Amino acid sequence: MELTLFTTTNGLYYLVKYIHFLSGVTWIGMLYYFNFVQGPFFNETDADTKKNATQKLVPRALWWFRWGAMLTFLSGIAMIAIALGAQGIPHNSQWVVVILVGALFGTVMWANVWFVIWPNQKVVIAKAKGETTVDPAPNANRAFVASRTNTFFSIPMLFAMGAARNLPLNYSPEKLRIFLGIIVLLIVIFEVNALRADQNGPTVKPIKTVKAVITSGVIFALVTYVLMEVLLTA
Repeated sequence: MELTLFTTTNGLYYLVKYIHFLSGVTWIGMLYYFNFVQGPFFNETDADTKKNATQKLVPRALWWFRWGAMLTFLSGIAMIAIALGAQGIPHNSQWVVVILVGALFGTVMWANVWFVIWPNQKVVIAKAKGETTVDPAPNANRAFVASRTNTFFSIPMLFAMGAARNLPLNYSPEKLRIFLGIIVLLIVIFEVNALRADQNGPTVKPIKTVKAVITSGVIFALVTYVLMEVLLTA
């Protein structure tokens, strides 16, 4: 009996996709835990409980969070490489274009995890452990806005990932550059806000609360879908 999973391109692709699913569930699950569960709990609990949790619970959660992001990112790159290379899927096909949208969201989210959220959270954790005298408020602010932005991005990202193979479109590549240009522009605008805005500022208000970020993310997913229908169909 031939071991198809390890000896064919399709089998290899599925193996990498399976890893992508497992690590993605871990990453996004932890993202939603931080934003929907831990954050509201920290806002309501007493200072000693919050300090103890920051010392002992948060570092463990952040380990799974950042390495889930890393494995999702790497396996996603491998999936696209296998599809374009060994499987020969055309670079301007619907699958490639739509999956690229998901990959763009995911890449920015991965960068936020490793280069914004984690470095700033390390300062917050160090302060809770008494390892630094630095005021962690600016770091907590930056980590919060980046984390909320990732939650916001995750909703259209997951829509695009699912739509790549499962959303029937009367696909046409004639306006794909316009489509991708608009998506990139929107991502850049929101990411600049993630890197510069204060959590109490007006530009963070649409994603500040749990209800707000879910609502805004769903709207962004809907905008992404409308752009697909308008610009990627004949």
